[in-house]
Amino acid sequence: MGKYLEVTKIYMKTQLVWRADVIFNMIFTITKILFAYLLWGMVYQNKEVVGQFTFHAMLSYYIVSSFLSQLEMSEGISSEIHDRIRNGTFSKYMVIPVGIQKYFMAMELGIVLFYIVFDFIAAVVWIFVFQIQFVFATNVLLILCAMIMAILGMIFMVQLNYFLGLLTLKYQGIGTFLMIKNSLVALVTGSIMPLVLFPEMIVKMMRLLPFYYVTYLPAMLFTGRCREETVTGIAVISCWCLLMQLLIHAVWKKYLRKYDGVGI
Repeated sequence: MGKYLEVTKIYMKTQLVWRADVIFNMIFTITKILFAYLLWGMVYQNKEVVGQFTFHAMLSYYIVSSFLSQLEMSEGISSEIHDRIRNGTFSKYMVIPVGIQKYFMAMELGIVLFYIVFDFIAAVVWIFVFQIQFVFATNVLLILCAMIMAILGMIFMVQLNYFLGLLTLKYQGIGTFLMIKNSLVALVTGSIMPLVLFPEMIVKMMRLLPFYYVTYLPAMLFTGRCREETVTGIAVISCWCLLMQLLIHAVWKKYLRKYDGVGI
């Protein structure tokens, strides 16, 4: 356990080198909230409620969902693994005395812990700038469940990106898989708009996908909504995490023999 904590600490310190990335990450968070403010400001000009959301409730949802989506920074894992496997330097991770998947999870944790402070500051600043009557859950148990779901969602995304990276052991490129994943993430996580605004049949289908529980449902829980989906949501995303772990194990065991590393 200690060696993975060291990996986490190293990647937290590494982020200090790339200070421009921190600034751009905060700007991107602010941009998403600003876009939501302008867009929904026009929508709510002649309406008090849209899809059971008041204007301030809608902005509260966007602030929370933007915060959660900015914390999910595991996309680089698949690209890192792909590039390492293609140029033969994936051996680097095979010779160090750590589990490869656990190494990447510890790396992701270090990055998330570093950025969580700055993303939180960006979100709070905009609450005061726009004078938003911030809507947030008051039930401690609901908040705790939302945190558990958000953590499980981030674990799933790390697993998914790790799995997609490992597919390079079989396929020459994984660009198509990444494109499909990015499209699903953009739509089903509710980062574009709350899924409650979609037809009920579409939402029911989305509940079968893990991405529904990565950002959208935790954000809804944090703002005091969808309480009836709490237990089911945690159970579903837990099952997806287990399924993805089984897929990772199967792919690693089957295709590792195809890897021909040339150096570290």
